[in-house]
Amino acid sequence: MAKQKLLVLMDASDRSLDTLDYIRLVPPFTEMRITLFHVFTGVPDEFWDLGDHPLFNPETRELKDWEARKKYEVAVFMEKARETLMAAGFQGGDIDINIQPRNRGIARDILDEAGKGYAAVVMRRRGAGALEGIILGSVAQKLISALTFLPVIVAGRHPPGKKILIGVDGSKHSIRAVDYVGNIFGGRGYDVCLFHVIRGIGSFVPDMPDYMVLPEYVESARLKMTKLFETLRGKLISAGFRPEHILEKITVLSGAIPSPRAGVMTYVGDTVMPTRSGVYSRAGAIVSEAEEEGYGTIVVGRKGLSAVKEFFMGRVSSKVIHGGRKFTVWVI
Repeated sequence: MAKQKLLVLMDASDRSLDTLDYIRLVPPFTEMRITLFHVFTGVPDEFWDLGDHPLFNPETRELKDWEARKKYEVAVFMEKARETLMAAGFQGGDIDINIQPRNRGIARDILDEAGKGYAAVVMRRRGAGALEGIILGSVAQKLISALTFLPVIVAGRHPPGKKILIGVDGSKHSIRAVDYVGNIFGGRGYDVCLFHVIRGIGSFVPDMPDYMVLPEYVESARLKMTKLFETLRGKLISAGFRPEHILEKITVLSGAIPSPRAGVMTYVGDTVMPTRSGVYSRAGAIVSEAEEEGYGTIVVGRKGLSAVKEFFMGRVSSKVIHGGRKFTVWVI
């Protein structure tokens, strides 16, 4: 059986080397074939902006020499990256280096490569050179929005550890995220938390605050999610997770119950946990849970309950990516 392939985006910066630190700490990745991918842009765009200026000649010797030096530096960097993974226990024959000249554009070139049978794409929030501003910049918006056919792993600075927080909203995409976690991490001794935030009416009425929830809906929403959790727990156990390593939590934003305090109430089973202050949104509750309980990885589905709005591009997922900068976020 052929090994699964992992596409790792590299920009020849020290920051992208940190991506390798993440990969080597995730045991399932050691069983995959790794492609270290770099889009070589050559002469910077600023030079091409000079257009037909009489003093500008893209064929000058200086520019050709500069481009040759940059190409050599990238090749050296990518070899260093390969050696880093080999030192961490990866087999050299399972590590491919792909330095591709820019063809249709950075994002399009990455998408073309991603369509060649990979299991997931790994990147960082920010880099240098070709991928600078990823997640925040135009390249990232195009890339992540279009990568609907693959899981996207946004590596963070925080060590991944063996604790995974899965945001579950009841959509088919969040259920698919649970299946994916089971397939990748099942039977490896990981702890996992199924985490749901009861949605505020701001999710449906744009002019209302996100944290407002009508009290009469809280209990019915909690019972509905508890029933789904039972099904998802069964999936994880079948995938190899030990029952005692699976936690289920439902957080209710404080707007659901009249109170002068900002914060949430959290159910662990039928037990009500103390109110946590300072959380006003679903994304804030997810990030806060990861911070306070020591999770290294947050997993979310690409789309939420709305069939119109992509989960990744919506308020919740964007805030999880930006607010949880130190965490690794998997978008499934």
